[in-house]
Amino acid sequence: MTHEYIDLQTVAHVQGAVRLPGSKSISNRILLLSALSQGDVDIVDLLASDDTAVMLAALRSLGVQWTEEKTATGTIHHVKGVAGVLPNKSADLFMGNAGTAIRPLTAALAVIGGDYTLHGVPRMHERPIGDLVDALNAAGTNVEYTGNPGFPPLHIKQGKIHAQRLSVRGDVSSQFLTALLMVAPLMARDHAISIDVIGELISKPYIEITLNLIRRFGVTVEQNGWESFTIQPGQVYQSPGTIHVEGDASSASYFLAAGAIAGGPVRVEGVGKDSIQGDVRFAAALERMGVQITMGDNWIEAKSNGVLKAIDADFNHIPDAAMTIAIAALYADGTSTLRNIASWRVKETDRIAAMATELRKVGAIVEEGPDYIKVTPPAVITPATIDTYDDHRMAMCFSLVSLDGAARKGNVMRINDPKCVGKTFPEYFAAFAAIAK
Repeated sequence: MTHEYIDLQTVAHVQGAVRLPGSKSISNRILLLSALSQGDVDIVDLLASDDTAVMLAALRSLGVQWTEEKTATGTIHHVKGVAGVLPNKSADLFMGNAGTAIRPLTAALAVIGGDYTLHGVPRMHERPIGDLVDALNAAGTNVEYTGNPGFPPLHIKQGKIHAQRLSVRGDVSSQFLTALLMVAPLMARDHAISIDVIGELISKPYIEITLNLIRRFGVTVEQNGWESFTIQPGQVYQSPGTIHVEGDASSASYFLAAGAIAGGPVRVEGVGKDSIQGDVRFAAALERMGVQITMGDNWIEAKSNGVLKAIDADFNHIPDAAMTIAIAALYADGTSTLRNIASWRVKETDRIAAMATELRKVGAIVEEGPDYIKVTPPAVITPATIDTYDDHRMAMCFSLVSLDGAARKGNVMRINDPKCVGKTFPEYFAAFAAIAK
């Protein structure tokens, strides 16, 4: 898609099934764990997107060998594990705007040591990484800022790990704790390593994904609630042989919300009731809004029961999928409040500000606070041109505003820069069109 915008015709009803692309969070975690492990790993259904391309390119620059095999049903990536010893001791790595790539990779390179530079697009240089770097440097690594302190770009040199306890703030980004957990076995060569979480830990379901995958690569993590985590010495990541990437539960939210808003049933395939992703809890939020949800082992389906009920809820556990609730609120019977979403402000863009601005364009009354947003639906949704802020989730969310009753047929919603969906779901608009016939 090379257009600078896409026009979406108003649609009164949606129905169908969508096969989800692989989860971005799972894909980039599995790639790094595979690279660090002993033995070769076959990764089935890795997400093909900007963020995974960044991680694959970085691993290649570091001397990790991988090949991609296309099969009749999808793809298999064959990764040769380096058992925690990177072939290339120096590299200049471009990380785009991929938080799921730069944060764990920074931790891994800092602990392994070498001469590495990491940088990205301008927005990446505005996304905080200071809490992670502080925790690493306090343990003996040698990471320097080459721009603004607390933010990429970074220069990593050889350090010497001496600490047995690390501490990291839990209330800025769960990716900092994820990064430390993933590299803790590399640090726990001779003695146990404990990681303490300072303050409230946000986005706990993403830590659950991390812990699940670390265990699948053969490392045991001892957990004291959400306050601290301990890794005993002498553990090494081992190849699980073949590992499958689940469908992306955050991406599922758009199609489930479409079914909720415009009839359905809409079924997403690739994620279900046994998912390791917390974002499947999005379905429970839709149920609270009056939507009929059914689930199988590998699918979820949403069907409308009429006008949605307004919701007032804490969305700290599913911040990415919660953006879709802010759009569903346009179709509710009153004011909806999404609470405890401060992490929106340090994502691909300031998502609270961006969401408020664009919701107002379509006629909503919006109140934004430091960590909440209140959305009062308009009597009539106004056609508008939506800006997306180089944020894939803004583009996908606002596609849903084209779902509307027959009374306003012929209206057009324009989405600027639709190609930003390439970060996680390059084929999104084709998949959306397939259910919006």
